[in-house]
Amino acid sequence: MADSTNPTVYEIFESMEQGPAAATSTPTAQAWLDHHSRSLGFFMDGKFILPADRRSLSLTDSKGGVVCSTVCAEDADVSQCASSAAAGWKSWSSLSCSQRAKALLRLVGVLGLHGQCVSELCALCEASCSPTALVRLLQYYSSWAQLRDTLIPGWTPVGVVVVVSSDDCSLYSLMLKVLPALAMGNSVIVVPGRSAAPPTLLLAQLFTGAGLPAGALNILTGSDVTLGAKVSRNPDVRLIAYCGNKQDGLALCKASAGMGVPVSVSSCVGATCPFIIFESADIDSAVDEVIQIAFKKKEVHWVLCVQESVSDSVVARLKLRMANIKSVPLSSDADRVLVDAAVQEALQQGATLVQPCGVSPGARYPPTVLCGAAPSSPYVVTPPPGPLLPLLMFRSNTEAVLLGNHSPHGHAASIWTEDLTLALETAKSLSVGSVWVNSSSVSDPCFPVSGHKDSGTGTDGGQEGLYQFLRPSFSSPLPRPSPVSLEYSKFGTEAAQVVIPDSTDGASIPQSYPQFVGGKACKSVSGCSVAVQAPGGDSVLAFCPDGGRKDVRNAVEAAIKVQPGWMKKSPSARAQSLYSLAKGLESRRKEVSASVGAQLGVPAEEADREVELSVGRLNVWAAYCDKVQGGSPPMTQSGAALSFPEPLGVVGIVLPDNAPLLSMVTVLGAAIATGNAVVMVPSQRFPLPALAFVQVLQSSDLPAGLVNIITGNRDQLTVALANHSVIKAIWYWGSAQVRTTRYHR
Repeated sequence: MADSTNPTVYEIFESMEQGPAAATSTPTAQAWLDHHSRSLGFFMDGKFILPADRRSLSLTDSKGGVVCSTVCAEDADVSQCASSAAAGWKSWSSLSCSQRAKALLRLVGVLGLHGQCVSELCALCEASCSPTALVRLLQYYSSWAQLRDTLIPGWTPVGVVVVVSSDDCSLYSLMLKVLPALAMGNSVIVVPGRSAAPPTLLLAQLFTGAGLPAGALNILTGSDVTLGAKVSRNPDVRLIAYCGNKQDGLALCKASAGMGVPVSVSSCVGATCPFIIFESADIDSAVDEVIQIAFKKKEVHWVLCVQESVSDSVVARLKLRMANIKSVPLSSDADRVLVDAAVQEALQQGATLVQPCGVSPGARYPPTVLCGAAPSSPYVVTPPPGPLLPLLMFRSNTEAVLLGNHSPHGHAASIWTEDLTLALETAKSLSVGSVWVNSSSVSDPCFPVSGHKDSGTGTDGGQEGLYQFLRPSFSSPLPRPSPVSLEYSKFGTEAAQVVIPDSTDGASIPQSYPQFVGGKACKSVSGCSVAVQAPGGDSVLAFCPDGGRKDVRNAVEAAIKVQPGWMKKSPSARAQSLYSLAKGLESRRKEVSASVGAQLGVPAEEADREVELSVGRLNVWAAYCDKVQGGSPPMTQSGAALSFPEPLGVVGIVLPDNAPLLSMVTVLGAAIATGNAVVMVPSQRFPLPALAFVQVLQSSDLPAGLVNIITGNRDQLTVALANHSVIKAIWYWGSAQVRTTRYHR
């Protein structure tokens, strides 16, 4: 007979009280925190370290209660952690691919056993991530650990990787950087944000207990992301991978500038993403999805774009669905001030509000739709933190794309329509990294994701996301330069020295070469020229234009006009243009070879060999045009996924002094074969081979403005390229001082 003191199932159901918890041998999150006295230190060399006399920071939950405290690392802790990671990398990278894969697979079982504890700790710290998602990450990257040498031959791990996240970054986004770095054989130093620090420390303990070598995974906590820059001062660190908001990412880049460490940035937090509803959409399903994602605490802000013909229907359904939604807690009183200011500004601009209840004072605010918002309003471009959803209207498909691309971010978008052709055309026209059709926030590690515009430069997921943690095995690691200080106000301002020979003695004046901008040979805007010295330096070979900022501006304007059309050309059409360019270089072989020989002072056979290699290199890139293709990554749920490689846009290229012709056609072919336009700066010492190549470009069928060549002071032109907002990337060969410098727009 059952104990009469225990409530029946019916009584529990009626009172909605929680039943007795099942007995478990695994510790709860509270027990784990209590075991560490709710004061968490660092994790290095496979164990916890809690040094004395360190400043600590408290982590609070949504109700204001203190969850735990973390300590802030000092220089001695940073040095110890870097030494631990260097030793861990030697033991971890020495394992075979199969051994690393087995170690990662063991973590799946450990995570399954302690999944409840991880889930509870994530909920306490508001670092959203489910154990199921972590298991999927481990399964995916353990398979890549097994197949690295098979599917990615000729590549080796970079070494010690520092992974940094902002305070508002989720645990999932952080582990999407950590696990592929481990799978490729690197050791990792994690500098987590405040909310993700406790779950990350718990995972490090579980992973090490499951067999991960000591030092392979290290956790260092601090007050802000600049701790990652302090760690990167160690010569063993080879890469910084960042995920989080744009402001912290910018601070990290500034703090690490001059250290010679590449930084991969994924600004996945705080981005503004369009949610586009066409008239051909299933309105009920679209509105249900909006309610699910728009008013919860989230990493991104959504902007609702609705076709005008169905706007009334969408607003009516929103009012109905929002009727029973409660007010949402805000993070702080400062957020409440920002939300109130945004709502007042919207009302002054003529917007109308849709709210389920009245606004009351305090740190809670009702979900609010701002109907009739202006696209250029600050609360649309950069919405404040809070349950606000701007609603914009559009008439045509073109207007929908313009609204979707109006944001400075390019993280993701959601399109709702039952017209597949319309969905694909809109998806390819949006400047975002991910587009969901009739869904939203679908993520899987097999999907390669790369942001556009302010949403970062890094690629996560898929095979493409692994290369940031690898380097070619045939090349040795680049030496780490000492940090340099650079006076930006004076850099690149040196005036070129122009020497004009006196021809009164009967000597002939050297030839003056033009530069190549917008498909035309032309002088520089300044009208000045610089002398090109002979190899011995005792005479002047020729004069070339002294280009400057205005020449870069003109070249970029020409490139941006032609690049979208070149990108849309079929791969076979781009290949034919490159084959034609190679044929044109072959037909002018003697002239170009003579220019290379005169400029470098090498024998005719050596100059002719460089031209021959250049012709072959152009043919290689022509053949490569139709080999760059996307695919269809497998879906873990119903539906289909498509992956499309996209060009960067307009690329700046500052060429090296070595092999001036071959180096130029190598990077030129790579850029235009994949759909980009280029603005090139030839070698300042040896510009004549590039200027001789101008005649080949003039006789080719490449669109005018696709390739631009500007000569002059390399540092001055580098500054102009780096400060231009349209330039999407710069390939730079030059001084170590400039290579270790970062420019911030």
